[in-house]
Amino acid sequence: MNSTVKQWPSVLQRLLPLIALLMFFAALWVLHDSLRNFHYHEVIGWLHAVTATHLQLAVALTVLSYLCMTAYDQLAFYYLRHPLARGRVMLASFISYSFSNNIGLSLLTGASMRYRLYSAWGLSAEEITRLVSFTAVTFWLGILVAGGLVFTLEPLDLPAVPGLPINSARILGFLFLLVAVAYLLLLKLRRASFRFRSWEFSLPSLKLGVVQLAVGGLDWILAGSVLFVLLPEQVFLSFSQFLGIYILAQIVALVSNVPGGLGVFESMILLFAPQTSSAALLGSLLLFRAIYYLLPLIVATVLLAVTEILARKVVVSRLVRVVGQWGAVVVPQFLALSTLFAGAVLLFSGATPVVPERLHWLQNFIPLPIVEFSHFFGSVTGAVLLLLARGLYRRLDAAYLFTSLFLVGGILFSLLNGADYEEAFLLALLLGALVPCRRHFYRKSSLFTESFTLSWIVTILLVFGCSTWLGIFAYKHVAYSGELWWHFALKADAPRFMRATVGAGTLLFLFSLARLLRPVAIKPEPVGTSVLDKARAIIATMPSVEANLALLGDKALLFDEQQRGFVMYGIEGQSWISMGDPVGPPETARDLAWQFRELVERHGGQPVFYEVGPAMLHVYLDMGLTLYKLGEDASVLLSDFTLAGSEHSGLRYTHRRLGREGCSFEVLPSSAVPGLLPDLQRVSDGWLQAKNCREKRFSLGYFKADYLVNFPVAVVRVQDEIVAFANLWTGSQKEELSVDLMRYGSQAPDGIMDYLFVNLILWGQEQGYQRFNLGMAPLSGLENRPFAPLWNRIGAFVFRHGEHFYNFEGLRHYKEKFGPVWEPHYLASPGGFILPRILTNITSLISGGVRGVVGK
Repeated sequence: MNSTVKQWPSVLQRLLPLIALLMFFAALWVLHDSLRNFHYHEVIGWLHAVTATHLQLAVALTVLSYLCMTAYDQLAFYYLRHPLARGRVMLASFISYSFSNNIGLSLLTGASMRYRLYSAWGLSAEEITRLVSFTAVTFWLGILVAGGLVFTLEPLDLPAVPGLPINSARILGFLFLLVAVAYLLLLKLRRASFRFRSWEFSLPSLKLGVVQLAVGGLDWILAGSVLFVLLPEQVFLSFSQFLGIYILAQIVALVSNVPGGLGVFESMILLFAPQTSSAALLGSLLLFRAIYYLLPLIVATVLLAVTEILARKVVVSRLVRVVGQWGAVVVPQFLALSTLFAGAVLLFSGATPVVPERLHWLQNFIPLPIVEFSHFFGSVTGAVLLLLARGLYRRLDAAYLFTSLFLVGGILFSLLNGADYEEAFLLALLLGALVPCRRHFYRKSSLFTESFTLSWIVTILLVFGCSTWLGIFAYKHVAYSGELWWHFALKADAPRFMRATVGAGTLLFLFSLARLLRPVAIKPEPVGTSVLDKARAIIATMPSVEANLALLGDKALLFDEQQRGFVMYGIEGQSWISMGDPVGPPETARDLAWQFRELVERHGGQPVFYEVGPAMLHVYLDMGLTLYKLGEDASVLLSDFTLAGSEHSGLRYTHRRLGREGCSFEVLPSSAVPGLLPDLQRVSDGWLQAKNCREKRFSLGYFKADYLVNFPVAVVRVQDEIVAFANLWTGSQKEELSVDLMRYGSQAPDGIMDYLFVNLILWGQEQGYQRFNLGMAPLSGLENRPFAPLWNRIGAFVFRHGEHFYNFEGLRHYKEKFGPVWEPHYLASPGGFILPRILTNITSLISGGVRGVVGK
């Protein structure tokens, strides 16, 4: 029972896009019913009737409304008592509300945007949670106070709903005001804070609560004023009457979860204002959505792109210099959304009549069959672009090529089917932005194998459903008959719309059918002898040595189709954790990273890449993952290492002393290991007992006979008895040498670790290896600067002051005496509030379960 209950939030969250789709189509039905006596041309006429003065006033009120919304965050920082530059607060608030107003799920969208920006500026997860909660309360307090006043003073007549006992909004007004007053009383009477899980929330002061009510109410009044000034003179509503309708429509739109309340808000306005012209209202609503929603979204997108670029240059400046691909973080996402918009434009264009004057001019140059052909394939091209947008979002090279071709086709079709030069210019701008960005689309994969999330599918259906309804509304005065399908004429816009809609719908249906019939997705193979043999063959070609962890057999392996590389990973909870970067040549590794993500998404998990190097960080950023520095990896350049001189005098002394005491060093081939296993087992058991610890797993090797026989082993003997050993990882072309298990018994003399390391380094020099990998120093290299990310500051503090739990700083100092070169290693994972859970899952996987985390 408990597990079933726990699953409900996840199920509901996945069903939200479907609920939003149903609400959207219900809203379209209401719109269609409200506009049944009006024609498309009447709506266009009302659009042209709005004066420039009213448009300018609407833009000015929009600016004031968004400035008022930025005050939400200003008040939140006053509540948090956390200083932050006002410009940054206004920027984050404006971007958050611009996106949440258009995308929907305002609380979740606003929270993710704020986390992305504020965390980079030094706020903790708890502070951001408190800030988001405060702004959400202010938002709803604004609804309560503005709605309460207008519903009480000038109540709306609610439509009769079976089972609903009220027919006036005055009762709602009283309830809204009652809740607002109760909030103020709570602030006055309760001084103590309250706790939610491990976080403690203090209530704002009464004075701040009053300001919340005032600012929130003013915001809603300003937002309603934008639409009010766009209403034509024929709409006979006072401002208070209209504001009540506006607030009630917005409440319904918010509850629907439809992105931006699209269709739902408009249908509610038409439903609650039946005494006005529906065509006039719809024209004003279209202008309102363009000014209040789309214009701020465009500005916010530009600001977010600039902010992301600047943030990447500051936070990962070294990464930018090495990889040189910081633009890949923003550019593909922007181009994907622009392509989605372009597809919608082509579909809407195919659903509406052509401007008659342009069509008459066009008939002098273009024959009718070309016009018919262009109109049909213009809509089909729009549907194709909706699908290709997903491919661009996933960085597919084929999507880049086909999007470029279909944009060229869309430009030609726009010009040939109605001389729509504005539409052609828009598509040409997108093509001009896309062509130079070829390097950002590198994945060699098919669009048919890519997963389309439910949200993406719903978005495509929303666009196609909206364009279909628009065409039905535009041509509802045309009497339907079967002959229309075969009617071809210059002024036959309705038949062209019908054929184009069927063509676009058929393409979407066939694409969906092809995806349903595609081959079953590649599943990870069970780890057996044959699988490990395949992995062993790939590992033998790799210059780096970390891939040898796959031979433990404790991780699942995902191979690419050509069997040139693999991902080794483990699963803990919802976290699918890749151990290191994918193994294989660079292009194979890059494709495998995306293939792994596809596999994870199909199973509803979260992709995590643990202990990854700098080479593929741009790929993880492309995926939208967040980077957290784990520490630095130490490598000794063998060509530069020497025991001569004062720098390594301590190592030289230990090496000679243990030699005089009877220690001998030898590297034995893997073929000799089976006969040594009992002695190695004895040393390993003694080492574990002395350390009072259990074997770790996943990211570390452990004593396992089938694993150790794959490698040469270095042993130290005292009087022919093995007292220490280490298994060796060797890279191809002798590029890298390292150790995994390095253990010694109680009989080993002091300094045995130095003796073993020095001999391994000297042996590697003799064999011609280029570098010796000493492994990672956790939390090393994290900077504790005032503007460093919170993760870095916490890690730097633990590194310096966490000696009671683990000698982080001592480990760094120990490896420093070998004169290594340091390379940063990272965790790439989803960011935000789920990071602690991901870290817990990683710890559990390495420790062999909860018992290994809490025990020895």
